[in-house]
Amino acid sequence: METMDDYKDELEASFRRINEGDIISGTVIDVNEEEVTLDLKYYAQGIIKVADLSNDPDFNIMEQVHKGDVIEATVVQTDDGAGNIVLSKKEANDILAWDKLKQMMEDETTVKVRIKESVPSGVVTYLEGIRAFIPASQITLDYVEDTDAWIGKEIEVRVITVDAEKEKLVLSGKAVAREAEAEERNHKISMIVPGTVMEGTVESLMPYGAFINLGNGLSGLVHISQICERRIKKPSEVLKEGQKVKVKVVNTNDNKISLSMKALQEEMVDTEGVAEEELEKYTDTESTGTSLGSLLAGFHFDA
Repeated sequence: METMDDYKDELEASFRRINEGDIISGTVIDVNEEEVTLDLKYYAQGIIKVADLSNDPDFNIMEQVHKGDVIEATVVQTDDGAGNIVLSKKEANDILAWDKLKQMMEDETTVKVRIKESVPSGVVTYLEGIRAFIPASQITLDYVEDTDAWIGKEIEVRVITVDAEKEKLVLSGKAVAREAEAEERNHKISMIVPGTVMEGTVESLMPYGAFINLGNGLSGLVHISQICERRIKKPSEVLKEGQKVKVKVVNTNDNKISLSMKALQEEMVDTEGVAEEELEKYTDTESTGTSLGSLLAGFHFDA
C-alpha cells in the first residue's frame, strides 16, 4: 500500500521555490560538447552551458565533467523557454570558491595544478576555477629563471595567499617540494647502518666540526672531538675543504648523520697491535723456548 513517504521527494519539489540568484546543487545526468544537464530533484532540470562552467581557458567539458558529479551553480534564469532552469557554475564558483580556497590554506592542503602561462616574475594556473599566480621563487626549491619552460607542467602546490576582495590567489610549490626532498633524504638516511665506513669530501668547516659530503644528496657531521685522537682547537688544523676522507657512521638519530674519523684511527691502531702480537708468536723463539731443533724433534728421516 502506498504511503505519503513514497511521494516525499515529489512533494518537497512541488513546494520548493527556486529563484534567480539562488545557489543550488544538482547531479549530472548528461554531458555533451555544449552543455551539462543536472537533476535538481525538482520538476525542472538544470542546464549549464559550456561557457558558464569554468573560467579556465583550457577547460574541457568532456574530460572534466562526468555523470554522477555533483555541481553547485547559480540560478541565472528559471525558465529557458523549454522548461529548464538555466544555471552558471562560474557565478557560484566566484562566491563559493574563495571559501574553499581559504579552508585549503588553513588546512595546508596539497593539490596538483597544471601551469597555463608564463607572466613577468612567475606563472599562472587555475585552482577551483580561480586564476592563480605562482611566483618564480615559489615554483620549486630554486628560483626559476626560465618560466616558459614550466608551461604545461603539473606541480603540487599549496595556497599561501587568499584575498577574495582583491581577487588575489597565490600558490606555492616550494613548500611541497621541500617536504618531498626531506622525506626522500630521511628514507636514504634510514637505509644507512651505523658502523658503516664511507668515503666523502669535506664540504665545509665549522668551529664545532666538519660537514662531509657523502654523495647521493647526503651530508654528515664529524664533531671536532671525533676528527682525530689528539685534541685540536679547530677543524682546519687537520682538514681542508675539498679533501677526501674516510669516516665511520656513528649514528643516524633524528635523521642526522653523525660521523667519526677518530674511530677509524683507533680501529687501525687496534688492528696493527693485534697483527704485531700475532707476528711475535711466530718470531719470538726465545720467549717461547722454541728452536729449529725442537721443532724437528720427533721426526725420523731415512738414511
